[in-house]
Amino acid sequence: MAQLQEMAVASADQPLVPTLDYTSPAYKDAYSRINAIVIEGELEANRNYLTLAELLPDDAAELKKLAKMEFRHMKGFEACGKNLDVTPDKEFAVKFFEKLRVNFETAAEAKDVVTCLVIQALLIECFAIAAYNIYIPVADDFARKITEGVVKDEYLHRNYGEVWLKARFDDPQVKADMERANAANLPIVWEMFGQVNQDADTLAMEPDAIVEDFMIAYGEALGEIGFSSREVMKLAAQGLRAAA
Repeated sequence: MAQLQEMAVASADQPLVPTLDYTSPAYKDAYSRINAIVIEGELEANRNYLTLAELLPDDAAELKKLAKMEFRHMKGFEACGKNLDVTPDKEFAVKFFEKLRVNFETAAEAKDVVTCLVIQALLIECFAIAAYNIYIPVADDFARKITEGVVKDEYLHRNYGEVWLKARFDDPQVKADMERANAANLPIVWEMFGQVNQDADTLAMEPDAIVEDFMIAYGEALGEIGFSSREVMKLAAQGLRAAA
């Protein structure tokens, strides 16, 4: 794996943990894009939850609280970049989220809350949960502490979407809208994974492990909302077929 200097083994019962040179040009180059992605992702999540607060006035206070949490996350990740003396590639990150951003904005304009929640509370939050969990063991000490705090919040954010959608899952239209949103947006997430495979590898984040953790987190959310195991598999395949 790129940038591995040695394999450090703390004890026989612990997994091999790569030792990285966080100051190397190759690491900092890859980090400039990964760091930009998490900064932009948290910023867009902040905006998305504020938009949802307008669409769901009864939940506005809670959604604004989630938005503030996302803004704090953004500031934390900005500090991570500064700690390594890395300038985030904002242009790359804005482009990275473009398709999901457009789809969210289109759904919001149509007051399609279900699609908005699938995009933000399920797909994006599960993407974040997976990426952060894989990053934590190989992060520098400063970023590890920041990321450990952030990922705990992301589970809370996913839970908001789960609870809202589960409460309305008996409505056939809600279920149909979720299936449609999944088909339109899961392939985009797959494209996003592909765009960062090389950079993730440079940071010692196994790309396949990120995808696996994402599908576990996303599948758990769909199951909690009310989809059967068979339906969850169908939804995953639906997205993958469209991505092919």
